[in-house]
Amino acid sequence: MLQEGSDTFRGGFWNYFSMGMDAQVSYAFHTECKLNPEKFKNQQVNQSTYAKLVSTQGWFLPSHLNHAASISQLCKVKIMKKDTGWQDLEIPKSIRSIVCLNLPSFSGGLNPWGTPNSHKRRNRDLTPPFVDDGLLEIVGFRNAWHGLVLLAPNGHGTRLAQAHRVKFEFHKGSAKETYMRVDGEPWKQPLPENDETVVVEISHLRQVKMLATHDCRARSALGPPSPVVLDVDEKDSDKEDEEVRKKFGAADTFKIPEGLDISHFS
Repeated sequence: MLQEGSDTFRGGFWNYFSMGMDAQVSYAFHTECKLNPEKFKNQQVNQSTYAKLVSTQGWFLPSHLNHAASISQLCKVKIMKKDTGWQDLEIPKSIRSIVCLNLPSFSGGLNPWGTPNSHKRRNRDLTPPFVDDGLLEIVGFRNAWHGLVLLAPNGHGTRLAQAHRVKFEFHKGSAKETYMRVDGEPWKQPLPENDETVVVEISHLRQVKMLATHDCRARSALGPPSPVVLDVDEKDSDKEDEEVRKKFGAADTFKIPEGLDISHFS
C-alpha cells in the first residue's frame, strides 16, 4: 500500500520491495532498455550494461566514500510485529539500500535473508524465511560490494528485522526523490518539498496457493525442516567488503563481463 498525501494506491501479490541502491540501478537499466532496445539482445550485453551502471553511479565505493543518501537520511522506518504497535527500526547509517522480502527470492533467485544460525535465532529472535508465517524479511545493503556477497555460498545482507508490517515515512529532507522497485519494476518516487508526508506501508493481507517443486527454496513453517546451512558471520563494516572482493565470482550464473575493469572503482 502506497500512501501519498490523501491518496492511497494498493498493490497486489508481490515478491519483494526494494528502495535505494538496487532500485536506482534498475531504474537506469530499464530507462536504457526503453531508449535503445536494439542494444539489449543477449544476457552478456545486459550484464555488462548493468555492471557499468553500478560502477558509474558509484555503488562500488566503500560506504564512507559514497555520497548517496543513506536510508536513515531518506526516511523513518517503522515496523509492527504481531499484536504490537508501531516501533521505530534503527537503520545503520551505512545502509543505502533496503529490501523487504515476501518470498526468499530476489534479483534472479538470490536469497538476501539466508538462514540465521541458532545464535541469531536465540539472541535476535530471527527465523528462517517461511512463506506462511505472515512475516516480511527486511534486509539492508551498504554498497554494491556488500550486495555481491549474495553470490557467495551462504552469503546474506544485513538482517534488520522480521515484521508483519513495515512503514517508510518520508519528510522534507536531504533528497528530492528516491528510487523504488517492486518485483523488477522500478520507478522514481518524488519526496516531499514542504511539510507533507509520503508514506509507503507494506502489510501482509492474505495467502494464495502456489505450485512448487520438492526442492523449492520456499518453505512452510508447518512443513519439514530445511537442510541445515551454516550461516556466515555478519559484521556491518567496510572490512567485510574486502572479503567480498575475494569471493566475487563464486556464483555459476554471474560473471564479470570481458573488457570491464572494476578494480579502480573500489
